[in-house]
Amino acid sequence: MIVRLAGPPRRRGLPVVDKRLLRHRARCILGVLGCEGAELSVSLVEDGAMESLNAAHRGKRRPTDVLSFSLLEGSHAQFRGGLLGDVVIGIETAARQARDTGRDLNDEVVRLLIHGVLHLLGHDHVRSAEARRMRAEERRVARALAP
Repeated sequence: MIVRLAGPPRRRGLPVVDKRLLRHRARCILGVLGCEGAELSVSLVEDGAMESLNAAHRGKRRPTDVLSFSLLEGSHAQFRGGLLGDVVIGIETAARQARDTGRDLNDEVVRLLIHGVLHLLGHDHVRSAEARRMRAEERRVARALAP
């Protein structure tokens, strides 16, 4: 199992995530989801980069907390090898959400990572029934990660 993790350049005032812990939890998430042999790319980006991605791929001109780019489907899926895809987390948005909910930033980032990986695997939350199934799976994975 390979987890590639990229973050923004260190900049004063930018929220700091424990990348070693995030890599460990990403491996655990993949294991809980039965994806032990998979590869995953995780990027932590600033709001400006996230806003650009959100505009380009979803037509929404604002930053968001997490975007997923699955390689399990589409015209290049046969060339993906073990790579599930990319999960991009808006670190500044995640920090605001953590602050607003009283969560630790590392826990909020893991919550977003679970959500993003589930999207890679085909889960969605457009319809209410899909949303219920996805929330249940998010809770199941989060419980499995709890100490």
